[in-house]
Parts: sequence; C-alpha cells; structure tokens
Amino acid sequence: MTATPVIQAKGLDLTFQTNDGPVHALKGVDLDIDKGDFVSFIGPSGCGKTTFLRCIAALEQPTGGTLTVNGMTPEDARLARAYGYVFQAAGLYPWRTIAGNIKLPLEIMGFSKAEQAQRVEKVLELVDLAGFGGKFPWQLSGGMQQRASIARALSFDADILLMDEPFGALDEIVRDHLNEELLKLWARTGKTIGFVTHSIPEAVYLSTKIVVMSPRPGRITDVIDSPLPKDRPLDIRDTPEFLEIAHRVREGLRAGHAYD
Repeated sequence: MTATPVIQAKGLDLTFQTNDGPVHALKGVDLDIDKGDFVSFIGPSGCGKTTFLRCIAALEQPTGGTLTVNGMTPEDARLARAYGYVFQAAGLYPWRTIAGNIKLPLEIMGFSKAEQAQRVEKVLELVDLAGFGGKFPWQLSGGMQQRASIARALSFDADILLMDEPFGALDEIVRDHLNEELLKLWARTGKTIGFVTHSIPEAVYLSTKIVVMSPRPGRITDVIDSPLPKDRPLDIRDTPEFLEIAHRVREGLRAGHAYD
C-alpha cells in the first residue's frame, strides 16, 4: 500500500484581490511531497514559491483546489504543530538571548522549564551552536543567527520544516557551509523539508526533489527527482550528474517563461 503524501496539493489556485484587479499567484498546482523528502522550490521572483509555502503553513488561504498536510487541512496541521517555519530573515528578538529566542515557542506551548532547557540544549547541538545559548543575536554573525532561527523552528520537534530562502542574504562561503550543515541536520532528523530558493546550485545540491515554477501565475513546469546520493560533499557540484540536473532546472525555468 502506498503511503499518503505528507503534503498534497491538487489543482491549487490562489488569486489575490487588489485595487488594481485580481493577481493570480498560483494556478493548477499539483504536487505530492512524501515523508523524508527534501523538496526545493525554484523559479523567478513573484512566481508563487513563497506563496505556496505560506499556503502549507496556513498563512495564506487558497481560492481553489485542495491542500492537505499530514492528511489534515493546513489550519488543523498548524494547530497540531505539524511544522516549523524558517523565514528569510532570522527574526530573533534582540533583547532575548539565543536560548531565550529558541525557548519562545516552547513557552507559548506551555512546556515546563526543565523540558525547555533540555530541548534548547538539544537543538543548539543540532545546529552546531552549543555554548552560544547565553549570547545575544547582535553578538553572532548572520550565518549563526540563521542557524539559531532554524534551532527555534526545530525546538518543538515538528516533522515538517518549511524554509523560505533562509540563506539568500548570506555570502557564498557561509551559504555553502550552511548548505552542508543543513544536509547533515536533515540526515540526522529525517524531517520532511520544503525549501524556497533562487539558486540553481543550491536547489540541486540540497534536494531529493526539485520543483521548477513559472512566472505568475505560478505553475509547476517540472518536478525533478534527484538521482544524486544522500551523502553529498560540496565537490559533487562539479560532477556530470550534478551539471545535468542543473541544466534541466535551467531548461524548466526557460520553459516557464514561454507562458508569458
């Protein structure tokens, strides 16, 4: 028997009503994401990548089609704490320590202080920030702040991690390092990850599945199941297999522009 997808979209549409008329953000999106998948969404600015992630997180309401998360509506999945969400900016409160920022969702959820401390220690180790819990955000580099943001999203141990271009503002060296760390984290936790990016190499390096989207209205032009092994050193990016997938992503992006 085939397992039910963790995230399933069928004929998903989303149209925003604005003063200048309707804006069609998503159109006819069909997608299955299975447990343990690492799925990257790539496409030009305004193609609906983030909008789709926000629909999964019940931050936007689709206007057509269906969307389920763990077999539930996105709203019910949110109430069931099915996912953690990492935004483009780290979004850490400057008056709270790193540990204090990570604790915030745990405080809201009513975890005991002992459980909070235990979970904070665990996720700080997961993101390689052990010993930095007492620091304030301004004392950390941009890359370390983003890792703290990931730790906060992991603190309540949701099975799904949604990441909206979390490394986009970082320089290439830091970004490469965090890509490697994220793959290790994914291997250790087995979480299902949805990841928005504008970078073709990043999408190909990280993913088991790459979803290529067209300019607005956001449609899926290609879904690429990666043949790359799960264990991926950075220099895999120089191999013919990697370059072949990158070429297919680029062709999918070009095909998407044909809809204009």
